[in-house]
Amino acid sequence: MTPTLAQLRYLVAVADCRSITGAAASVFVAQSALSRAVQAMERDLGVELLARTGRGVSLTSEGVRVVRLARTVLDAVEAIEDIGLGHTWDTQATLHLATTPTLALDLASELVATFAERHAGIDVRVHQLGSREDLLEVIGEEDAELGLVDLPVDKELSAHQLQEREVVLISPPGTRLPDPVPFRCLDGLDMVLPTPGTGRRTELEAMFSCLGVRPVPSLETDERLAWVTGVTDGRGSLLWYRDVVLRAFGRRAEVRSFTPPLLRSVGVVHARRPLSPAARAFLRHVRHNSPVREPSR
Repeated sequence: MTPTLAQLRYLVAVADCRSITGAAASVFVAQSALSRAVQAMERDLGVELLARTGRGVSLTSEGVRVVRLARTVLDAVEAIEDIGLGHTWDTQATLHLATTPTLALDLASELVATFAERHAGIDVRVHQLGSREDLLEVIGEEDAELGLVDLPVDKELSAHQLQEREVVLISPPGTRLPDPVPFRCLDGLDMVLPTPGTGRRTELEAMFSCLGVRPVPSLETDERLAWVTGVTDGRGSLLWYRDVVLRAFGRRAEVRSFTPPLLRSVGVVHARRPLSPAARAFLRHVRHNSPVREPSR
């Protein structure tokens, strides 16, 4: 029996949320109903799509294949549904996208530019928020329909992963460290860090704790320009995305990968509610056109 569109949507939601509970919330159905629908699809196809564990679910090899095909089918269906609304885009469609300063530098600008080329009737307005916390608050209050942000986010939001970006250590010239640098070298290292109590600082402190290292805060600020000058003035090293290094520092700093590489996911998030046609079109675009970031040295 051919899977229904609802079953395909449910399976894709499970793939995106990596849990039955989160998937059910994202598509506005009861958890039991979603589970039954996916199990029925597995019976009809005669294959296991999900590997269920005590910590959640993951896709089997067949599940990965079916999800890939399901995304293609659902994208086509959404595109057909949007045709009827296309005549209003020339004058009415506006999409509000929130992002952080770091991601606005390159990823948001690239994606919005390529999207605008293909969807001239949709006006994308990018709202650059000062911090990740501000962005998530804006999404929760519906001031922006979509947000481009580091993952993971609170389960109250639906997240669509776009790519993994490499986080590197940026140090003043002449810093004596191996390249690539082991995480243990962060212990006792002078570092430029976000201010205490902020979400970014809390995340870094948790990472340092897991690694068993204690860097020395040499400069604590949330101003990105101060991050740059803190490194170039020799105050300390900084953790930041490799993609922004050349633009922000030029050749005024030393850049080292970690061993093993330190990667962070980036994605598009939104409140768990039906999206506008413009937002759906943007999600389709970024899923298929997100620039690939490969760890490099």
